[in-house]
Amino acid sequence: MQIDTRITLKKFNLRPAKSLGQNFLTDENILKGIAEAAELTKDEIVLEVGPGLGGLTAELAEAAGMVVAVEIDKRLIPALKENLKGFSNVSIINGDILRLDAENILTTAIAERGDGFTPTALKIVANLPYYITTPVVMKFLESGIKAKAMVFMVQKEVADRMKAKPGGKEFGALSVAVQYYSKPSVVMEVPPQSFIPQPEVDSTVIRLDLYTSPPVDLRDQDLFFRVVKAAFGQRRKTLVNALHNAGCFNMNKEEIKNSLTSIGVHENQRGETLSIEQFAQLSNYIFDKQNEMFPEQK
Repeated sequence: MQIDTRITLKKFNLRPAKSLGQNFLTDENILKGIAEAAELTKDEIVLEVGPGLGGLTAELAEAAGMVVAVEIDKRLIPALKENLKGFSNVSIINGDILRLDAENILTTAIAERGDGFTPTALKIVANLPYYITTPVVMKFLESGIKAKAMVFMVQKEVADRMKAKPGGKEFGALSVAVQYYSKPSVVMEVPPQSFIPQPEVDSTVIRLDLYTSPPVDLRDQDLFFRVVKAAFGQRRKTLVNALHNAGCFNMNKEEIKNSLTSIGVHENQRGETLSIEQFAQLSNYIFDKQNEMFPEQK
């Protein structure tokens, strides 16, 4: 089902809201490609963030058992309902996904459907406004929501950071976080002319396949992410100085040097050179040091 964005905007007297970062995706091939990337089946449910005028929602609804679409802009709700009136498996919610309990709205939508639909898996799909990309992605990753996969349209620069490997300038805290929770893979690149209005940057569709368990073993997950945050908090600093300046590990500079040496990392290395496995080793060493679990390593 193809939705004409220009006609819809004119019919409902709408203009894209710059304050909400609205860029409506109009390329039918890309809309279909995003839906195909989610690999949906009729026994799965989709949580869509930012449905806009419903172009992608329609593609998702044709493939999935149910779509719960959360749109923050109440001006778009009448157009959404009009464009999607042919789909009985779509639930439209006006709200801010960053303020909503995703599991609760999914449970409520399924109950209100009232036909006993029991999804076997959850997929999350979103054409995200670029200014809230990282908060939304991290909200879902950190929430523990039982999603099988997530497919996001994001700024190319952000996608590059999500999939970056150690050693490059793109590798940072976001790379570690995304790759701790999931396996990222690029689906396609999307040029500015695929949108109304055209954004000033290129876009990328990226799929995150969620791990059932993290790829590394941690003593303390919160400590792991504190170490990662500290390591990238001052990117131009060596790890020793970055971790010491963070002031949250109860370790002096010499002890920090020893912790790095213990995992085979030189004291002058920077955070972007460490792999997720090395960050795990480092945080586990610091945990053991702080809790005196292995006194011989002091």
